[in-house]
Amino acid sequence: MKTKPIVIWWIRRDLRLADNPVLDAIAAQGGAVVPVYISDPIDAALGAAPQFRLGLGLAHLQNSLAARSLRLIVRRGAALQVLRDVVQDCGASAVYWSRLYDPQAIARDIEIKTSLKNQGVEARSFGGRLLFEPWSVEKKTGGFFQVYTPFWRAVATRPVSPPTREPARLQGPQTWPTSDTVESLGYAKRMQRAAGVVAAQCRVGEQAAFARAEEFVHNDLPHYAELRDVPSSDVTSGLSENLAWGEIAPRQIWAACDAAAPNTAVEKFRKELVWREFSYHLMYHTPHILDRNWRSGWEGFAWSETQTEALSAWQQGRTGIDLIDAGMRELYVTGKMHNRVRMVAASFLCKHLMVHWKMGMQWFQDCLVDWDPAANAMGWQWVAGCGPDAAPFFRIFNPDGQRQKFDPDGAYCRKWIAEGQRDPPDTARAFFAACPKSWTITAETPRPPPIVELAKGRARALAAYETLRKTG
Repeated sequence: MKTKPIVIWWIRRDLRLADNPVLDAIAAQGGAVVPVYISDPIDAALGAAPQFRLGLGLAHLQNSLAARSLRLIVRRGAALQVLRDVVQDCGASAVYWSRLYDPQAIARDIEIKTSLKNQGVEARSFGGRLLFEPWSVEKKTGGFFQVYTPFWRAVATRPVSPPTREPARLQGPQTWPTSDTVESLGYAKRMQRAAGVVAAQCRVGEQAAFARAEEFVHNDLPHYAELRDVPSSDVTSGLSENLAWGEIAPRQIWAACDAAAPNTAVEKFRKELVWREFSYHLMYHTPHILDRNWRSGWEGFAWSETQTEALSAWQQGRTGIDLIDAGMRELYVTGKMHNRVRMVAASFLCKHLMVHWKMGMQWFQDCLVDWDPAANAMGWQWVAGCGPDAAPFFRIFNPDGQRQKFDPDGAYCRKWIAEGQRDPPDTARAFFAACPKSWTITAETPRPPPIVELAKGRARALAAYETLRKTG
């Protein structure tokens, strides 16, 4: 009897079995699959909350695989050496993986693909993380897009292939390689006492992600266009958490929207999915978006790049500005923040407090369970004014004006700020259970006065921008 080929599924940000091109390819060959997760230097460098959420996703995937008589092989070390070891251990003839698009991952994957092929091992990468590969969308005159609206027009009518089901049958090898455990990775360690608080707010795994998508489409999507900016309305999809770790694919979400009647809400939501595509498009073509100003001429802007009292107050949700503090506390309790509030909190840091966008981006990178390198960098540079298709720097969100417009009854702020309430809700109290003891704050600690007068902060930011404009 001919031995079935053994293929290693190198797992990265694709923690799902359905609509997974890697598994579809393995199943089509009739081969055996060895799912392998590698804790390599890239994942070891993840922020506390992203790494924690990855650990939750891996544990869930491990259970899903076990229910299908498959195992998740967990190893630690440099990815190339680990893959070589596993190839030898199980006699695999191929290694397949889903593509990532940040420059660090691309460089690693090119080296691995070249090395494996040189030793006679088939090495293939597949799409699945995006609707459209970054190199497949070009302007009519050639080249990549730098502005969102024409990018949207270029892809809005493109067909999106339907998602695929989980392969009917996946089989493992006769002998499994040795494995560490997900728990041994210690991915929850850096979360300290916040781990349990944040975990309770997560919806982990592809079944939960798909249920979340269906709930959103049937219950909230009809109201999305009118209420998406109201942080207390809870009509956003929440799917960024699952998209970040590949527990759901974007074309699964796109297809789920087909169940709704075509209207402005569906188009509005799909534009948000395509905004994510645009951020990947730009990260792929201009990778410097991740660590320096995308637009030239901003190098001399008077942003602070040190840990100041103002930055600490912003991080701890103790600026004295209600909407800002509510958002920063929501972030610490849930690992997420409502998108409207994210924009306001980012604008406040970069403009009213004159702190460099990289400092805020790094804090989000440590705190977000839905952290995404492209979306995080794109969002911060857009708000700061130095990014592609950016909001002009002189567009400065007034946090009090935004609160009055989008949280007029104070429901969102009360949900997250305990001080001043006789009987604060559990959500507000949870912040004090999650935040580090070193912050020495409790629900009884008086809130500080506003850290900056909003009008003065705005004037200072505009003056700095005017100086840059004249000297740049």
